[in-house]
Parts: sequence; C-alpha cells; structure tokens
Amino acid sequence: MKVHYECLTCIANQCKKIVEMATKDLEERRKAMFLAAKVIAREYHEDAIPAIAGSKVFLELYKFLGNDDPFREYKEKSTEIAKKVVSLLRNKLEIDIKTAIKLAIIGNIIDFSVGFSPEDLERQVEEMLKEDLYVDESDELIEKVRETEVILYLTDNVGEHYFDSILLEKIREISKAEIYIAGKEGPIINDVTVEDLRRDGFERFGKIISTGTRIVGIPFNEISEEFRKVLEKADVIIAKGQGNFETLSEIKDERVFFLLKAKCPAVARGLGVPQGALVCKRNI
Repeated sequence: MKVHYECLTCIANQCKKIVEMATKDLEERRKAMFLAAKVIAREYHEDAIPAIAGSKVFLELYKFLGNDDPFREYKEKSTEIAKKVVSLLRNKLEIDIKTAIKLAIIGNIIDFSVGFSPEDLERQVEEMLKEDLYVDESDELIEKVRETEVILYLTDNVGEHYFDSILLEKIREISKAEIYIAGKEGPIINDVTVEDLRRDGFERFGKIISTGTRIVGIPFNEISEEFRKVLEKADVIIAKGQGNFETLSEIKDERVFFLLKAKCPAVARGLGVPQGALVCKRNI
C-alpha cells in the first residue's frame, strides 16, 4: 500500500510523541522535530510505503535522541494488561480455532500509532467479541493450515502477541506443519522483537526467526537472507496488523492471510472496508 494523504500527518504526530517520550528537554525536542521534518521530506514520496517510510524516520529520531527504545514503558504496560486479559479470556471462553483467529484479530487494537491506551484493553475486547468479522475468510485459512507443511506467522505489536499465542496454540493442535514465528531484529515503535518472543516462551509454538531488520512490516530490500528463505518456502503466511498489510499488499501472494483491525482510514480504504472493521482476508 502506497502512502495516502493522511500518512504525512500520521508520521509527524508519531514523531512528536516519540520526542515527548524520549526527552523532557524542550530545546532537544525542537531540534529533534527539525530533524524529523528533514527525514520525512526525504522518505515521504509517491512510491513510499507508510510502514517503511515511518520506520526510517523513527530510527533516525532514536539515534538523534540517544534512546534506542522510547516505547519501553508503553510496551511493559501493554504486556502487563494483555497477560491479564488473555488469562481471563482463557478461563471465560470455549476457544476453538475460529474464536482464536478472532481473538488474534481483536488483539491488533494494541497499537501506539493510533493512540491506543492499554488501560482500555479489557473493555474493548469485550465489545469486539460481540462483533462479526467484516471480511471473514477464516474457513479458508483453517483449511490451508490443516493441510500445509510450513507456516510463517508474522507478529505485530507487543501485548498483541499474547493474543497470537492463543491462535498459535490452536494451530499446533490442528496442524503438523513446521511453524516459524517472526519478530523484529530490534526495537521499533511497539513492535514485537525476537527478544520479546524468546522471553515469553514462543519456542513452544515453533521456531523464532528475525526478519533481519527493525523496519515495520516486511521490507523486501531490508530482510535477511535467512528470513527470505523461510518466506519463500512457507505455504501459508499469517500476517498480523497494518504494517504487514502495508508492505505485503504490494504483492499479490495468495499464501498470505491478513489478520487485522482496520484502524486508520488509509488502511481501511486499501482493504475496501469501513474504518474499524475486523478482517481475515486472503491476499488475492
């Protein structure tokens, strides 16, 4: 998905929040935003993909500010609350594979870029459990998962990955496939890193692999050779979240299933759904 007109202000607003989280020094904040403006001018162009352009801007800000993970506190809060909510859901619901898919999609609300507050998680999950998926191709996904040999699961945000664990557990129950679970090489906004996956025991579901980059989504010019080989051999690719949609929707690869909530107008427009829709959609 190429940038839409809203993406410029979205990137700028995220830069402002990053700067405010990273330092209280007003002069340093001012200089950081001058830098952000220069990098945005370089990266925001007609062929830019929002996830990639934004990541490059943010990483330069991190370097300038001397803070390699300004989202640490936000991620810790998201993790704490998501663990609690997922535990409640496991005790409260009869979870089959279709419910697990829906919960993985609902977990996608944990997203700093749209101003989500982790404190709202339990209430929003309860509300969304009552909603139907606006696009529901989960039966097709389940069929593919049952018969396939290699599954690649692309994670999105910290906290959300606890919801992913429910789906990965159910996939293990119905499939004998070799499973790869991908995280980022290092911190970028509130995305899941390989360190997060290892810390939280995701080896029990499959092999943890790095995309080889800190860029959000799957930037084909930046990924490692190891990850590229897994990407090429996967029979099914489960892609969580907007960043993975923004990058992978650029190619029509029918192995890919997008699981996400369309939180911003640009992504909703790209998917052809209303903003806020819950989506399980094959990339065809």
